[in-house]
Amino acid sequence: MATNLSTNPARIAEDIASLAEITEPGRPYTRRAFTPMFLRGREWLVRRFEAAGLETRIDASGNLIGRRPGNLGQGTIMLGSHSDTVPDGGRFDGIAGVSAALEVARALRDQHIELRHDLEIVDFLAEEVSIFGVSCVGSRGMAGVRPEAWLDREVDEFSLREGIAEVGGNPLRQEKRDDIVAFLELHIEQGPVLEDGHLDIGVVTAIAGITRIEIIVNGRADHAGTTPMGSRQDALATAARLVLGIEVLGTELSQGDFHFAATVGEFSIEPGAANVVPSQARLLVDARAERREDMETFVAELGALAEAVSTETGVAIEPPLTISDNFPTPCDPFVLDTLDAAAVAVGARHRRLASGAGHDTAWMARITKAAMIFIPCLGGRSHTPEEHAETADVALGAAVLLEAVKRLDGEL
Repeated sequence: MATNLSTNPARIAEDIASLAEITEPGRPYTRRAFTPMFLRGREWLVRRFEAAGLETRIDASGNLIGRRPGNLGQGTIMLGSHSDTVPDGGRFDGIAGVSAALEVARALRDQHIELRHDLEIVDFLAEEVSIFGVSCVGSRGMAGVRPEAWLDREVDEFSLREGIAEVGGNPLRQEKRDDIVAFLELHIEQGPVLEDGHLDIGVVTAIAGITRIEIIVNGRADHAGTTPMGSRQDALATAARLVLGIEVLGTELSQGDFHFAATVGEFSIEPGAANVVPSQARLLVDARAERREDMETFVAELGALAEAVSTETGVAIEPPLTISDNFPTPCDPFVLDTLDAAAVAVGARHRRLASGAGHDTAWMARITKAAMIFIPCLGGRSHTPEEHAETADVALGAAVLLEAVKRLDGEL
């Protein structure tokens, strides 16, 4: 790992530790968007942004933005991530990226470096799945693609429309930004690749597309004690064959050079009684692919698997139904090359890899040149209080961002 960094690890550690203290009592670390604890975190970040000399505002979509004006009005280079958490989540998911972006602004100030472009640091609203059941609310809004119907979503008679207004946004407006020339996001990897490879930085090639597929298995309810084993139409036993087959399909597709993963994340059976042969099973498959063609192969093979299992068992399986389908988002090649060069310049050991998780970058890529870097996290664990990243790793990632910003400022 590089030493003599151009960024300040102590300031980053203070950012992360201070936000970690703003959590629901007895629930480390819980600061969900649209809750009082999130608003407290935002108040702290505003003070931190202002202390760094940034002009601070909340945009129409509820994103917190700190601006450092450039000297030639060449457009905006934007850095950032999110400060909201999942319930009982970690201190670093999102927060490390906000702190690293803020540290870039502080380092530029300390080093008396003026940019041609404006630099903006952003804390996106509700990147995680919010209390309203939707995610990436702020980045979708900045990209101009937040569904209008979302505003009417309610929890306890409190709507998303009211939530955006409460954080200081304007739900009546949706500003699609056209001035951003590049967007960069630092994030913990949420996986073990960097740690296992003893690497400092992952340059993210693409954010996997996510497809969710529902499968219904229709068997027949019978008495569990009197129905002979060979005479049953057991929906659960049939579904178990599907689950194992999905694991095989996912494993085969993951063996290539591109990221792929498939998981049966939801599973339910009816009638759910110990003495009744299950009459129905429902599976929800979560599949993630770096390449669209791999997803299309999986969907086709999943349909064939369902037909084969149904024929083998004599139990009816409804054709797999796609519930949601988001395409992969490739990161910008020019920005990827810039990040590679920046990692080399600061002495960071790095490699390219794809992201299996969704991020705000996927929405920013719709309006600008966008890319991400990953830093290692302990054991690849995330969305848990045990989530951990070393301050030195965040600081090194911030140094890569700083170098990339300087290069982008001179080239765009």
